Amino acid sequence: MVTRSAIAPRLTERREIPFLQRRSVRATLHKLLVYPLLLVGTFMMLLPLAWLLSSSLKASGLIFVVPPQWIPNPIVWENYTKVWTMIPFALYTRNTLFITVVAIIGGVSSASICAFGFARLRFPGRDLLFLILLSTMMIPEHVTLIPQYILFRIVGWLDTYLPLTVPTFFGGGAGAIFLLRQFFMNLPLELDDAARIDGCTSFGIFARILLPQARPALGVLAIFSFMGNWNGFFLPLIYLNSPEKYTLSLGINMFKGTQFSAWNLLMAASTMTAIPCIVLYFIAQRYFIQGIVFTGIKG
Repeated sequence: MVTRSAIAPRLTERREIPFLQRRSVRATLHKLLVYPLLLVGTFMMLLPLAWLLSSSLKASGLIFVVPPQWIPNPIVWENYTKVWTMIPFALYTRNTLFITVVAIIGGVSSASICAFGFARLRFPGRDLLFLILLSTMMIPEHVTLIPQYILFRIVGWLDTYLPLTVPTFFGGGAGAIFLLRQFFMNLPLELDDAARIDGCTSFGIFARILLPQARPALGVLAIFSFMGNWNGFFLPLIYLNSPEKYTLSLGINMFKGTQFSAWNLLMAASTMTAIPCIVLYFIAQRYFIQGIVFTGIKG
């Protein structure tokens, strides 16, 4: 005689099998729908990069031919060597690297200190000051350009790197402060209490407790600062006048003239300029993803 306890497991197995089958079918359909869209999106994102690389290896008259020639014939490797001889590419790279490194140091250090104050310290008017800080993000950069230019002209900073580097040591920007503040607010307050019991000061808590745990957010901020300063064109165009102080963006723009533009050399120089950004992203991709995830948990 078959007991009820022996029949129950068989019925459970029969119910679980169709459920697992339906789940497997849904997962397969999801992959069939999502993966092609991801492949199309990836192709669209890589298409301009492929065109940039292809154009950098073409002769000057073959860039705008119709239909487009994706594989250069012939391949002109001399475009890359001409870039180094026609403009002081090494000098422009050194200038850009100097501005970028100083801006990263100033922006990351000052933004982390300001974010620590808004996230962990309590003082009258803190929330109001933070609201005023966020409101500055709605002001376009071009609105404050003329007052800043007049100020830098009065202090004698024009045609120097000071307007491009010194302001980064005064907060690093509202966006950077907001990003780091969100990260600090996600860390438990018990860490601060335990450190204060051990006699740690507020600066000690910031430097020894919170800052080492904020490496993902600091990495994201450093990546953003690197991209903005390495590819910056507008501010160097305004404040730099001497050709020996030009950055890469200004130097590359010299290949574009009013009567004739050396598009193949322009593409070759742009390719070499983009290589550090691509390499940096692949190296720091893990920190970039972690920082975006952690700083987006709490609003």
